[in-house]
Amino acid sequence: MLFNSWQFLIFFPVVTLLYYALPHRFRWFMLLLASCFFYCVLIPKYIFILFFLIAVDYTAGIYIEQAQGPWRKRFLIMSIVANLSVLALFKYCNFFIINYDHLLHFWHIQLPELDIWRIILPIGLSFHTFQSMSYTIEVYRGHQKAERHIGIYALYVMFYPQLVAGPIERPQHMLHQFYERHPFVWDNLWRGLRLMLWGLFKKAVIADRLDAYVATMFNHPDAYHPGNVALGAVFFAFIAYGDVSGYSDIAIGAARVMGFSLMNNFNRPYMSSNIAMFWRRWHISLSTWFRDYLYIPMGGNRVGVLRRNFNLLFTFAVSGFWHGANWTYIAWGTLHGVYVVIYTNLEILAAKISGSERAWVNPAPTDDIAMDAKVSGGERAGVNPAPTLGISMVGRVFGTIFTFFLIVVGLVFFRSGSIGEAFHFFHYVVSPSALSFFACPTVRNVYLGVSWFVFVFILFGFVLLSEEVLVRNDNRFTGSRWIDSMWLGLVLFLVLTMGIYNQETFIYFQF
Repeated sequence: MLFNSWQFLIFFPVVTLLYYALPHRFRWFMLLLASCFFYCVLIPKYIFILFFLIAVDYTAGIYIEQAQGPWRKRFLIMSIVANLSVLALFKYCNFFIINYDHLLHFWHIQLPELDIWRIILPIGLSFHTFQSMSYTIEVYRGHQKAERHIGIYALYVMFYPQLVAGPIERPQHMLHQFYERHPFVWDNLWRGLRLMLWGLFKKAVIADRLDAYVATMFNHPDAYHPGNVALGAVFFAFIAYGDVSGYSDIAIGAARVMGFSLMNNFNRPYMSSNIAMFWRRWHISLSTWFRDYLYIPMGGNRVGVLRRNFNLLFTFAVSGFWHGANWTYIAWGTLHGVYVVIYTNLEILAAKISGSERAWVNPAPTDDIAMDAKVSGGERAGVNPAPTLGISMVGRVFGTIFTFFLIVVGLVFFRSGSIGEAFHFFHYVVSPSALSFFACPTVRNVYLGVSWFVFVFILFGFVLLSEEVLVRNDNRFTGSRWIDSMWLGLVLFLVLTMGIYNQETFIYFQF
């Protein structure tokens, strides 16, 4: 079920009313049934994959807790292998088959080619497996007791607000909330609905309204002016943020209405003055997942410079591959790894040259893959804080613009169908004809005049400004109830008058 659909408009209030109407002991069961229904609206048969993962990891958690010696790690490995095998089968099998066949052709090897499997990727499978694996890993580390109530554990995996696109929660933060009593609180209702409306604005008014233009520019760049095509890349950055953060806002808001707290997943990422700061603020639940379960176990920043750089590159490359079974995603992730490695080493060098006392032998300027330790539950031993050099306001502004430029370049790979298409896109954009920018006429019913571009930037500027003010005022636009009401009225007006409601799926549904 999509958050931006009429089905959810009915589903959400019905489930919320039932939640508060039922006695506490029955609420978990109702939420579990509602979550099953929420998922089955998309592709019903794939819910059995979820049931399989739930059964495997629920059993594994108990055995890991009870086992002694090497058997604890063996049970953990069996659980991880089961999860990754399901993910590989449905998400990456055809990727490896296609590349295997290409290698045979390239090297002229006479071996039978493999046929493509006709399977559909289950919605949000990567999120399910990562949330399941975080549970067994935390049980193995002793940070979480094994859950004995299989219904509560199933709800932890299937809780409908974050079921298909996160945030990816940790068991320490989420499991205990299903046992707690959540009385109806007007403030939860008000804050939750306001956040849901804001998420819908970013999705329906920003992301979906720009989608047609961006698709046109990426699918047929040669037919249009290079300046318009370049703006297509910039607008895709607007889409990516509006879509992904919009989903997170709706998910967090829906959970908040019922008294549940989900972790904040975005924190003004496009206001970041450097690429490491961007990764502290973008898709926080996913960044911390890779930090805690891949980067740090590989040695993190507690190794030599070369090994640390490799750890960063490898982690970002894997995170790119997590996003999709295509070389473009690997290129996107690896490119960001290169960004972070370069920034990390330049910052360390600058600190040493300036004689900073924080220029240690082995600092961690990315704070272990770009996320504050407090997000995932407290300070972590052995993680050094990032050196922060004094930067002027002009420097911060320039850094923010340059960081956004780097993000846009990376997103061209993310949006393109192949590596070749991405390089063709870049080559076309920097062609000499790009200098005469606004010389392009109307294209496929998408007006490309100056006023349209200005309006888009005003809308996205409204998003950035609003979120900056909201963060500074504890999720309120101002301290004045009248100004808050006017701001909400404006957002609601824009959602109703400018929102696109053709049931466009969210970008991360495919992951």
